[in-house]
Amino acid sequence: MTDPVRVMLEVGPKRKRIAASAFDWPGWDRGARTEEDALRVLAAYRTRYAPVAVLAGYGDDFAATGDPVVVDRIEGIGMTDFYGLSMRPAGPETEPISEAELERKIALLRASWTYFDATAARVSAELRKGPRGGGRDRDTIVRHVNGAEIAEFAKKLGMSTPLEARADPAALQAHRDAFVEALREHHARGEMARNWTVQFLIRHSAYHLLDHAWELEDKDLSSED
Repeated sequence: MTDPVRVMLEVGPKRKRIAASAFDWPGWDRGARTEEDALRVLAAYRTRYAPVAVLAGYGDDFAATGDPVVVDRIEGIGMTDFYGLSMRPAGPETEPISEAELERKIALLRASWTYFDATAARVSAELRKGPRGGGRDRDTIVRHVNGAEIAEFAKKLGMSTPLEARADPAALQAHRDAFVEALREHHARGEMARNWTVQFLIRHSAYHLLDHAWELEDKDLSSED
């Protein structure tokens, strides 16, 4: 018998979109217009998430997981309706976890950083445009992802990293190391990350990295050269 993948469904208040979150595996979140589609898309991204689990050292554990099983349903916020984005913790993410489980989730967050950086380094600078000719280029997405972590997510931990660090690899690495230490400190003290739980902050940070890494992959023009 294999353990199922525990999933939370977060339903937008107007029921326009639903986010499905495999909250034990930070970053493996997908959204759609119906529960069935959200679960279908989440399952389809299992193979895309697998390299992250491998990078974190949990590839075998991930490969041994069973089918997704919905264990929690909550009401989301306006961003859930608009983007299909999870913006609230699953019930289990509000409960205490062991230090070992925290370190497992931190390893998956670090793997998400590594995966995002490696993806950004190999895709084309110009990306495939949308149907109306719009869309950002690679460097704009990289600035957005690293900037959001510094200007938004890190502030949940009381951090104040200069935004300019996003353009300096050494400073960005130092910021990420400090981010991890702040996660550990909040967990040790049993503190919230402001209005977020530590587990949700890890998951949301990993989601943001992977969502844009997958966007870069999907819009990469390198194979068309």
